[in-house]
Amino acid sequence: MRVVEEGASAREAVARFPVSASAATKLVRRVPETGSTAPTKIGGYRKPLPAGQEKFLRELTSGRKGITLAEIRTALIERGMAPVLLMTIWSMLKRLGLLHKKRL
Repeated sequence: MRVVEEGASAREAVARFPVSASAATKLVRRVPETGSTAPTKIGGYRKPLPAGQEKFLRELTSGRKGITLAEIRTALIERGMAPVLLMTIWSMLKRLGLLHKKRL
């Protein structure tokens, strides 16, 4: 960061240090915003489905064996929920014990 503060561009700094151009550019942007050179958090918190959907999910999955995650998402959207990631639905089903292993 000191090299950039002394007048070099992020790309010029990349030539001097073993970092990617993308990493240098992000760092140059992040320091004025946060005041820190510390790395940002990787990943994030996945927002769970809103409370109160558990009963609906139990009814939906018990009434239709073999229902897909995409079909469950469609049903949730029809109930007025914002579109959710399939992984979020899968996690909720797992927490509720509603995932069924396929028998071979």
